[in-house]
Amino acid sequence: MPAAHHPHRHLIAALALAVPALLAACSPDPPTDPAPPPTVPPRPAGPDAARDELAALAAAAQDRHLVARYTLRVDGTADRLIVFTSANDGSWRVDVPGGALGGTADIALAAIAEGLFQCGLPSAARPEPASCVRLGEPDDTLPRRLDPRVQHPFTDWLDVLTDRRAPLSVSPAMALPDATGNCYSVETTAASINPPLDVGIYCFDADGTPTAVRAAFGTLTLAGPPEPAPGTVQLPGPVVEGEPLGMAAPVAPTTPAGPEPTGTDGHAGTP
Repeated sequence: MPAAHHPHRHLIAALALAVPALLAACSPDPPTDPAPPPTVPPRPAGPDAARDELAALAAAAQDRHLVARYTLRVDGTADRLIVFTSANDGSWRVDVPGGALGGTADIALAAIAEGLFQCGLPSAARPEPASCVRLGEPDDTLPRRLDPRVQHPFTDWLDVLTDRRAPLSVSPAMALPDATGNCYSVETTAASINPPLDVGIYCFDADGTPTAVRAAFGTLTLAGPPEPAPGTVQLPGPVVEGEPLGMAAPVAPTTPAGPEPTGTDGHAGTP
C-alpha cells in the first residue's frame, strides 16, 4: 500500500532551502581592508621644483599686507629692530634704526602714491623732529649712497623671485635659526655689476610671510607674530626741501693748522 502523502513535508523542505539563502542575504557585507591613510606629499626636489615653490611663496608675499618686526643681526654691531609695514593700498614703509650717517641716524623709507621718501627720525644723535625728503617716484631705485638695503627682501626682490626669466639658481636650504616655514638658497647664474638681488637664504611661511633672510647686509629674523595692516602708510613727519641723509658717517671737521712758531727776534724757527 503506498505511503500516505503528507503535503507539509514539501513545505518544510522548501523552508530548509530558503532560510540559509535569506540569512546570507541579510548578513552584513564582509569586512574590507581599511583605506590607507593619506600621505603627505613630499617636498619638491630639484632646482626647478624649488624655484617654482619659492616663486609661489614670493607671489603670496606680494599679496600679504601686515606690520611685522624683524631682528637685524650684523656682525660687529648690536641687534636692531626693523619694522616693515605693507598697507592694504600697496604703500609700504620700513623703519631702520641706525640706517644712515654710519649708523648714527634713524630713518624710515616709505613708498606712497606721492612718491618715494626718506624720513629722518628722532634719535640721540639727531634729536630734531621727524621730517621727510622726496627721493623720486614710488618704484624708483635708490642710489647706493642712500640705500640701507634691508627693505629689498620685502619689496623689489620679491619681483625677482617671481620672475622665471631672472638668472637665479634656487635649492632647498636648512632653516635659519629661529626661522619658521621653508628656506631656500638663492644664487645668481649670470655675472653682473648690479645683480638683481643679494645671494643668500630666503625663508617664508606658507601664507607668504617672510620669516628670515640672510644676505650681504646681515640676517633678518621675524621677531613676533605679524599685526594687521593699516589702510595706508603714513609718513612720520612733514615733507621738506633738503638733502636726504646718506649712508656714510659724517666727516669730522678738521682743525686748521696754526701759524708757525716764531723766535724771539720775529723770524720763524729762530730760538
